[in-house]
Amino acid sequence: MAQSAEHVLDHLELFRGPEYQQMLAKKKIFENPRDPAEVERIKEWTKTAEYREKNFAREALAVNPAKACQPLGAVFASVGFEGTLPFVHGSQGCVAYYRSHLSRHFKEPSSCVSSSMTEDAAVFGGLNNMIDGLANSYNMYRPKMIAVSTTCMAEVIGDDLNAFIKTSKEKGSVPADFDVPFAHTPAFVGSHVTGYDNALKGILEHFWDGKAGTAPKLKRKPNGAINIIGGFDGYTVGNLREIKRILALMGVQHTILADNSEVFDTPTDGEFRMYDGGTTLEDAANAVHAKATISMQQWCTEKTLPFVAEHGQDVVSFNYPVGLSATDEFIVALSRISGKEIPEQLARERGRLVDAIADSSAHIHGKKFAIYGDPDLCYGLAAFLLELGAEPTHVLSTNGNKAWHEKMQSLLASSPFGQGCQAYPGRDLWHMRSLLFTEPVDFLIGNTYGKYLERDTGTPLIRIGFPVFDRHHHHRSPLWGYQGGLNVLVKILDKIFDEIDKKTNVLGKTDYSFDIIR
Repeated sequence: MAQSAEHVLDHLELFRGPEYQQMLAKKKIFENPRDPAEVERIKEWTKTAEYREKNFAREALAVNPAKACQPLGAVFASVGFEGTLPFVHGSQGCVAYYRSHLSRHFKEPSSCVSSSMTEDAAVFGGLNNMIDGLANSYNMYRPKMIAVSTTCMAEVIGDDLNAFIKTSKEKGSVPADFDVPFAHTPAFVGSHVTGYDNALKGILEHFWDGKAGTAPKLKRKPNGAINIIGGFDGYTVGNLREIKRILALMGVQHTILADNSEVFDTPTDGEFRMYDGGTTLEDAANAVHAKATISMQQWCTEKTLPFVAEHGQDVVSFNYPVGLSATDEFIVALSRISGKEIPEQLARERGRLVDAIADSSAHIHGKKFAIYGDPDLCYGLAAFLLELGAEPTHVLSTNGNKAWHEKMQSLLASSPFGQGCQAYPGRDLWHMRSLLFTEPVDFLIGNTYGKYLERDTGTPLIRIGFPVFDRHHHHRSPLWGYQGGLNVLVKILDKIFDEIDKKTNVLGKTDYSFDIIR
């Protein structure tokens, strides 16, 4: 065998060994494969316009949807609060998925527990699992708050979280005044974006509306502060730090709600931080007194923002502000709401982004792009591409709804570079495959799963989105603000130049100028 204690091979090399190649060949014979010529014929047919029409006509099947389920978003929101342990009422396997998904993207441990529901709980209900689970979590991990959400199993059988938590407190699982906010997050509807929204709303309801009946409802005393909600964001570390920097430059009093920028970027210094950073529970409660709440992602806060507005605050939402115009709108809104002047430093940063766009516009102008991902991310990237003179030909969001589609089409129609471009809500990556074969583009923008589309269709992938498993540390750099716009611009340009170099690397045949300048 090629593998030994003295010569350890990575799996990428190990399975290229002759013994593994023989094993795989025998496996193919055992599986009684179809005739290779027939497989190839069907494969080629799936690249045609005829197949695309059939593909887009399907209704009862999703093939590689570009979304995750609600509890993932709930866990993401929950860890944004000080000392908070996410508690998912459901099976261990589901929670292992949420933890691994976040850990593989951020390269950080992701703490989360489950009520370990199994077959008996599915029949008789999960109350006992909740009673024992809350007690174990409280005593073993000593959190300041436990935020409860649900999986499919708990929702299908109709477990009542409010009643279960009250009963658990009566049984002594946790003290009566201990903070246990909750949200029902059925995984079979919506997406991780919906789960984020439900969980955040549940936490704010807990603090603002009287801690589920155990305390009086807070009476709002308006002040001049502004709340910021980042939304579900794979770049939360870089983006929230950039927003804090901008707020500090402008001198804006603020609270970042669900601030998980620290827990997903802990240092290695000999101390394990199960909980790090996060919005303090006191600040979460006092956020009710703010003058306004700004959501950086409209589609992540469809329920939370109306709830905030009901408490007397002004609410404003954006769509993942990437690039020049979107950042302008955000900065101007901050200035208007806070009454603070826009500092010269931000004006100079804006000018640098303008300069960078002018320097590189010739290389991006007219290039065609396909984008997929969460609704706000897709909107923000498409808006920036239009600003750069590029054409966002296909914009696909599996968790995009009718309202998103209308807003996207309005954006595309507003620019000459958006003519002929199309938004696709509720579609998956198998739909995107048909689009890339029948209406090819120059580049694809999306998460790690786009690498299979890149291999299949030959469309170069620019990795922006969640999750990004096969590249490291991108989440530490912002995409928001003028600096974030510059980062996105560089990502796009690097891929463009890489592709130019791939096609001009044979001296005297594809490279006649010995060109080292772009």
